Amino acid sequence: MATKQNAFRDYLQFEKNYSPHTIKAYCEDLYSFEQFFKINFDQQNFDQVNYNQIRTWIVSLIDDSMSTVSVNRKMASLKAYYRFLLKTKQIKINPLLKHKALKTSKIIQIPFSEKEVNAVLHQINHPIGFEETRNKLIIDLLYTTGIRRAELLGLKIINANLSNATIKVIGKRNEERIIPVLPIIRTQFSQYLQERASLDIIVDQDYFFLTKKGVKLNESFVYRLINSYFSTVSVKVKKSPHILRHTFATHLLNNGADLNSVKELLGHSSLASTQIYTHSSLSELKNIYKDAHPRGKK
Repeated sequence: MATKQNAFRDYLQFEKNYSPHTIKAYCEDLYSFEQFFKINFDQQNFDQVNYNQIRTWIVSLIDDSMSTVSVNRKMASLKAYYRFLLKTKQIKINPLLKHKALKTSKIIQIPFSEKEVNAVLHQINHPIGFEETRNKLIIDLLYTTGIRRAELLGLKIINANLSNATIKVIGKRNEERIIPVLPIIRTQFSQYLQERASLDIIVDQDYFFLTKKGVKLNESFVYRLINSYFSTVSVKVKKSPHILRHTFATHLLNNGADLNSVKELLGHSSLASTQIYTHSSLSELKNIYKDAHPRGKK
């Protein structure tokens, strides 16, 4: 069984080009189901399960108060595994072939306002030292490029092109994209690199963003950073790097950017993914329409 799962891991990494984070999540979901299957059905080979047995697992997850979003993700992991077994001719029928994802309620992500973003940046308008210079650049870069947290963490020195004012990031499924940066970010890059060069030791030389000990930043650090700064200016429930990405897209759309351009900047594979950011711009459009149309004026 372990051999099959190792082959599945290789398939996700080398054929599907999934990120290490996604591969880890898929394999953990697979292990979780394997343990449930062995305990509840007294069978060792869970490659030969039927859909009724899988439904039992789904029910147990829901009974444990797991969200429908999390259940759907686990089913996606399981689907990927059985598609792999089918492709490699280790099974003849995919037990999840007719499975439909559980319905989920749409969660509206509320972006930060321009006032809130400007208030945070004003706090560190004149950064002093390495950490403040780095923090300001992280916040500004996330807001002005819309890159994902993982893309920011994975940014390497060689992929920050100051002469061309661009950065190259590695997105989902290891897809690369070139993103332009604003002149103000280019200036901050230079300031940060000067501060970075003054560190006593640099352990992770290749990576752009580091701790004061010269080590690559981790995901929790960036989350805490954004949450800490924005907690001082916003009462919104969610204050995360993803909300800054959402804010980037919303502010672009509010100020006239077309959906396709925003799609390319975000690195989405389809417009459907980008359209989730249009609810705020639609609200803005309604206000403009109401204020501009003769019949909308009081």
